[in-house]
Amino acid sequence: MDPAKEQRKATDICYALLTARARTRVELRDALLRKGIREETADLVLGKFDRAGLIDDAAFAEVWVRSRHTHQGLGRRALALELRRKGVADEVAAEAIAAVDDEAEEDRARDLVRKKLRTMSGLDDTTRIRRLVAALARKGYAEGLAYRVVKDELRRAGEDAEALEHLPQD
Repeated sequence: MDPAKEQRKATDICYALLTARARTRVELRDALLRKGIREETADLVLGKFDRAGLIDDAAFAEVWVRSRHTHQGLGRRALALELRRKGVADEVAAEAIAAVDDEAEEDRARDLVRKKLRTMSGLDDTTRIRRLVAALARKGYAEGLAYRVVKDELRRAGEDAEALEHLPQD
């Protein structure tokens, strides 16, 4: 393919992808390579997009963290993993994840447990506890936080204290 045509094609692909949602440089590069764009051309076009301010991994990470924490209920561990998969540098990801402080993470975990508890009325205590802690773990919440939140929310909901005694202590 003619280099000028390949650059136009790569540029068009990047614009189309960025129109749908913000992307990281790694995501764009991978997409270009999958579409048959040579590495040299991909790097050249992405360099132009960088200089134009159309690719900003730090801004992407900040928006991604805020959105996924708020709407999906993800904890910091899961957010870090997602950003790493998207090619965001660890230090950039850490800065974005720092926006989710301990209190915000715990509040979101409590919201998730309360919502899930409403659907578990017919289950025995052990099953409820196991499922609630597992749900938080899948969302990237630390084990200690998950047990503490489940224990607190079950007490708040007036659950039998005997089942709670088997949970690990803080």
